[in-house]
Amino acid sequence: MKYIIKRLLGFVGKYKVPALLTIVCMIGEVVFEVLIPRYMALLIDNGISLGDTAYVYKMGAVMILLTIGAMALGMLGVIFGARASTGFAMNLQNGVFSAVEDFSFKNTDKFTTPSLITRMTNDITNIQQAFQMTIRMAMRSPAQLVLATFMAIRISGRLSLILLAAIPVLALALYLIGSQAHPRFIAMLHRYDDLNGAAQENLIAIRVVKAFVRGGYETDKFTDRANAVRTAQVRAEKLLIMTGPLMSFTMYGCILAVVGIGSSHIATGQMLSGELISFISYISSILMSLMMLSMYSITLIMSSASAKRLVEVLDEVPDIDENRSSTLKVADGSVDFEHVTFSYTGSTENPTLTDMDLHIKSGQVVGIIGGSGSGKTSLVQLIPRLYDATRGTVKVGGRNVKDYSTDELRGAIGMVLQKNVLFSGTIRENLKWGNPEATEEQIEAACKAACAHEFIMSFPQGYDTDLGQGGVNVSGGQKQRLCIARALLKNPKILIMDDSTSAVDTATDAAIREAFKSVCPDTTKIVIAQRLNSIMDADLIVVLEDGRINDTGTHEELLARNKIYQEVYESQMRKEVA
Repeated sequence: MKYIIKRLLGFVGKYKVPALLTIVCMIGEVVFEVLIPRYMALLIDNGISLGDTAYVYKMGAVMILLTIGAMALGMLGVIFGARASTGFAMNLQNGVFSAVEDFSFKNTDKFTTPSLITRMTNDITNIQQAFQMTIRMAMRSPAQLVLATFMAIRISGRLSLILLAAIPVLALALYLIGSQAHPRFIAMLHRYDDLNGAAQENLIAIRVVKAFVRGGYETDKFTDRANAVRTAQVRAEKLLIMTGPLMSFTMYGCILAVVGIGSSHIATGQMLSGELISFISYISSILMSLMMLSMYSITLIMSSASAKRLVEVLDEVPDIDENRSSTLKVADGSVDFEHVTFSYTGSTENPTLTDMDLHIKSGQVVGIIGGSGSGKTSLVQLIPRLYDATRGTVKVGGRNVKDYSTDELRGAIGMVLQKNVLFSGTIRENLKWGNPEATEEQIEAACKAACAHEFIMSFPQGYDTDLGQGGVNVSGGQKQRLCIARALLKNPKILIMDDSTSAVDTATDAAIREAFKSVCPDTTKIVIAQRLNSIMDADLIVVLEDGRINDTGTHEELLARNKIYQEVYESQMRKEVA
């Protein structure tokens, strides 16, 4: 736990000064508050009891000044504490998000998206609250406890023994409650992961849910997850709610004992009435500080699970070494797979790709076909190092992909993924992901090559049309064409298209392929396709089967000798004739 605290405190950064000022203000507030009962006792015993009005006014003025000072320091402590805690949370959020951005796909798969969202929201909020309580309550309460105890002992050492009997019992009870509650809060956070996962999945697939009239089913599923969170939360917090009654019982029990014994001391002349009143105030302060410490311990118990989960993300070593120190540039678009074996688990016992030996020359057009699960997408994801080969070597431009920095490697590769992703914002903003410095002429040229310019100009606002979240304002085929244009704007040495024209008609598909010949003639184009029409004119066609290369060749060569290719060709030709 010591390492976790040290790791997280590293994100306080420039907010150390507000944090330290918060601590100073909290301790100063306590000093003023502890002095007030002392002057109240003097006011009663030396002023009111003796009828000395001037002394009463004098002590009253001192108490007013102490109250104003305590209030001012308390307000400053709140301001500095809020500034420090929000700044700390901001730094932590940026740190966690940056760590996630450095993850490879394998790292992201390990944590899952809903879990990462929970960690960057709920868990960071828990840590922020714990940090704010640490610099305020965790510093204020011990100071209040020590100073109030000192003042109480000065008034009456014998009455103070009542506290010595209560505090150890109270501390033991709080320790036992906390140790039992911690694992329950960890289980509760896992339930939150499940709840966020259900919400995310449902919102992404809301059109499918409505199309299949499954709203009721999804509502029931979400309700079950929400009930699981509630059950886990109740199970965790029902232990912690015992601390309130326990503290109240201890506090009022001590006060009753003090009043009973103190009254007899007043009757026998061992104590003045003002001293008893101030002693009761100190006892209340001591017990209140203990109650605040118990609340703080509860917050620590709740946040310790969140802290552990955040440090897991921060300490996760990216599966892919980005090799940032490399200055090597991608020379050309050649791609070589040298006896590559790949497994998502990292084990060669159940590989997704086996002994892939493939050599693609710079500027070639390469088509890849194969049935579902044959490894087409897995193969091309190794080129930009979205995953690393388990065994063998992947080369780009004649060099191992691991020799390049990932920025250089991926900057030389344009990739249109199987799942088309657009972001909130305008069409122009989305296209500029490919090249932030792209001119208007370059943007239009890329969109014309992707057969997107015409439908973009049909919108009233043209390239300034807002796409909405995820590009909800355009069709599937339009999304694909925008993603192709975005990739073209990178002017890549290698262009990978993963079934990226499946939602457009054959005429548009042909027009896009024809445009590629003039727009990027020297770019190596790797096309995964289900339709043979998309790759029939390729320089090389690769047939995959069960994660292996079944055959390679031109359309004519494969049609003459390869059974798989023949079956696909005949099946698609029959459909076209029909």
